[in-house]
Amino acid sequence: MSLEAVVETLGPEVDYPEEESFILFSQSIPSQNLGFVDSKATILDLSIGGRDLTIHQSPTILSSNRGGGTTGAVVWKITPLFASWITHPSNLLFKHGILNTTSTILELGCGISGIIGLTLGPLIKLYILTDQEYVMKYLNRNLGENQADSSSSASKSRKSTSKTKKDVMRPTSTHAVSNIIAKPLDWETDQITSSLTGSETKIGFDAVIACDCIYNDALIKPLVDTCRDACQLRLAGGKDTPTVCIVAQQLRSAEVFEDWLKEFHKAFRVWRVPDQVLAGGLGSDSGFVIHIGLLR
Repeated sequence: MSLEAVVETLGPEVDYPEEESFILFSQSIPSQNLGFVDSKATILDLSIGGRDLTIHQSPTILSSNRGGGTTGAVVWKITPLFASWITHPSNLLFKHGILNTTSTILELGCGISGIIGLTLGPLIKLYILTDQEYVMKYLNRNLGENQADSSSSASKSRKSTSKTKKDVMRPTSTHAVSNIIAKPLDWETDQITSSLTGSETKIGFDAVIACDCIYNDALIKPLVDTCRDACQLRLAGGKDTPTVCIVAQQLRSAEVFEDWLKEFHKAFRVWRVPDQVLAGGLGSDSGFVIHIGLLR
């Protein structure tokens, strides 16, 4: 594994959040509306990296007045783009051995689709999807049906109020299919521990992913704190190799983005993933951006 090679490929580190925000929001950002794939459809048929997925989503939950947020109820445009990028054979994290068949990845704010887990999970050892309890019913269904479809095909051919944190392990709403696990996790109330892996011996994660989770300034600190806590587990366990934090997002509000980056920058060294190692639809002027962070 060569973390140095990844850092060299990424180029200059982000030193000033304000400057990074100015550069990104000076681009010709296309109109994406809010960034839904289709906020009215209850079923989406997607093809990612040669994998066909049928995703159930809930416009009803999205338009409801549910307290605690509803944005995880539908698929956002950056999610399939990010999934295509990170699972591509030429992805820099796989190319340089940061991710491989022995890796464990934690995703924060995965939403109802499970798209990244469904596509990235087969390439690694363990993928843990997390989000609030309300997405679990649809998430479990999407994981179960798409994994079942994959198995069937194979056989035929051959998200702010301060609250006291508690341990995240709960017996309910936990769904495991193959090496893909889904568990409820609230950034404001739950404590991140290695128990999320379901293993007594596994310490921490090789990577933490947050895809399009930055839209509400009230959740910036809880999200960053959760990213930091998840990445600290490996160091606290005496492991030398740091956890890589990967944050992908749509560029919507310069103020919210800058506030997030200032907070993230306090805890992480930060690099923006450059165009030359990005897949189509994610480069400059796309309205999307991916940053990689390493704990300070």
